[in-house]
Amino acid sequence: MTVRLPFDDLVALLAAIFRNGGCSAAVADILAQNMAAAERDGARSHGVFRVAGYLGSLASGWVDGKVEPIVEDVAPGFIRVDGRNGFALPALAAARNQLIAKARANGIALLAIRNSHHFSALWPDVEPFARDGLIAIEMVNSMASVVPHGGNRKLYGTNPLGFAAPRLAGDPLVFDQASSAIANGDVQIAAREGHDLPPGFGVDSTGAPTTDPKAVLNGGALLPFGGYKGSSIAMMMEIMAAALAGGNFSFEVDFSQHPGAATPHSAQTIIVIDPNIGAKGDFAARIEVLVGELHAAGQDRLPGDRRYANRREAMALGVPLSDDELAYLRKLAGPS
Repeated sequence: MTVRLPFDDLVALLAAIFRNGGCSAAVADILAQNMAAAERDGARSHGVFRVAGYLGSLASGWVDGKVEPIVEDVAPGFIRVDGRNGFALPALAAARNQLIAKARANGIALLAIRNSHHFSALWPDVEPFARDGLIAIEMVNSMASVVPHGGNRKLYGTNPLGFAAPRLAGDPLVFDQASSAIANGDVQIAAREGHDLPPGFGVDSTGAPTTDPKAVLNGGALLPFGGYKGSSIAMMMEIMAAALAGGNFSFEVDFSQHPGAATPHSAQTIIVIDPNIGAKGDFAARIEVLVGELHAAGQDRLPGDRRYANRREAMALGVPLSDDELAYLRKLAGPS
């Protein structure tokens, strides 16, 4: 049975869980807001499904939930953050205002976060920049789970790319997509619920094509989307995230000595652009021209539209959770 929980109640429940799991109050609040937003917007693979992974990483000592990141102002348009083996979301929060200020002053600014764990969707990172009238591009590498095109072993992470751009009217244009054929979290959900994957999404431990999500997870690997095209984007994520930020490549992430850990100890880079400095004419108005032509060409749903629709419904009626999910969360949160 599905129940509806008010968004703020879900945030409070998750924050209590993360505090119990070893996070500081500030870190717990940031993680809770992010996870509740993912669940609210229908991104189940990045919502409460990931509670166990966060808690496993905290309990095993793989990640520090109380550390404060160090922000380094290294150039007029460049900020580095040392996450100090903490989560990436607090690192972004610590540098966000300075990043925006640099982008408005210079037209463009870059944030490189190293020594951190990113275990969430990217659209919650980039959408707020677009709501401030900025363009944002985020590049993240993960842990080895994807075979490069033409390769015979997993090397890349799912290595997602996030993008957000403001509009003159309406919600920003936002997309967040893995360079793999499917996100790892979606494979785990398919395995849990007994669903097959579409053909061409993964291989088993022998390298043979499979549609069995358990075979992909147990010694197998994902494939990049679009063959060499997705593989090239995955390589770019390794370069722009890990190499540029000074973090681990996906194949260097090893939590084998931390049973229960699930978060990748990798890196991410965010580029923020003020379009009103360099654009000819009104940038947001030009976007509306593009949107109009997309609709005229038959594309009714734009990137982000489904999430926004889910968000409106959830804010009005409550975030949908199963009875079992809510009971699990309440047990982890402890007495109120």
